[in-house]
Amino acid sequence: MTQTTHILCIGSVLWDVIGRSDRSMRVGSDVPGRIIRVPGGVAMNIAMALSRFGLNPDLLTAVGRDAQGDELVKAAQVRGIGTHYIYRSDDLPTDIYMAVEGANGLIAAIADAHSLEAAGDKILRPLANGQLGSETTPYNGPVALDGNLTTALLRDIATSPLFSQADLRVAPASPGKAERLLPLLKHPKATLYVNLEEAGLLCHHTFTSSRDGACALIAKGAHRVLVTNGSKDATMAMGDTVITQTPPPVMVARVTGAGDTFMAAHIAAELAGANNIDALNQAIDAAALYVSGDTDI
Repeated sequence: MTQTTHILCIGSVLWDVIGRSDRSMRVGSDVPGRIIRVPGGVAMNIAMALSRFGLNPDLLTAVGRDAQGDELVKAAQVRGIGTHYIYRSDDLPTDIYMAVEGANGLIAAIADAHSLEAAGDKILRPLANGQLGSETTPYNGPVALDGNLTTALLRDIATSPLFSQADLRVAPASPGKAERLLPLLKHPKATLYVNLEEAGLLCHHTFTSSRDGACALIAKGAHRVLVTNGSKDATMAMGDTVITQTPPPVMVARVTGAGDTFMAAHIAAELAGANNIDALNQAIDAAALYVSGDTDI
């Protein structure tokens, strides 16, 4: 495995069951639409996007040794995603996520990632047993890490020698799990990808712009952050460098997975040699294209 061309995606890999309607919705709405099932989870979404950008992602996750798990692993393989390091459990079912989206955005979602949480540090064994690295020779390539892992495991990762040399890219699974990332906030090699609400939760403050959120996270000790604010703005901040850009206007066809696409596009751009401004612009454009529905999952 050549670490310069591969990237590890650590976290949730599951089935997304998504109901979408072109009508605005509220609590209690009953409207016509479409229901689809697609491979999902933050780590899987990032891996799929990275594969589309020409990179070679490998998954570190937990997948049940059931029919749904077998189908999910095959779905990853046909997309060019490595599955050799996945922890396959005999007694844990494959996880699932369910969401409802309307013309006015995400209405509600439930993530059942209990198997990933129950597997714990078993998913990290390849980083310790010599397959991908060890404590004395830690993996030194890029790692996309998602917040579906337990707070305890994320805390261990923040201080683990297994991750001491990694280019660590971190994203929360959802606003409800944003505070799980606090142990990684001051990791010297971590880049955090969060939306405005998640930035506010990490700082215990409400922000009105991505720039304010990004600057507050840097002041709180973050090494580098990228903060998105829907269609309004997105900011990259690192030290005294702060760059804010505005996404192009698009018609919104979907929202689930947009943040993961943004993150993957930014990582791919930087690995290809793009500077801070160009990498941010490429990530914004990729997310806008995804939201518009003009690119396949």
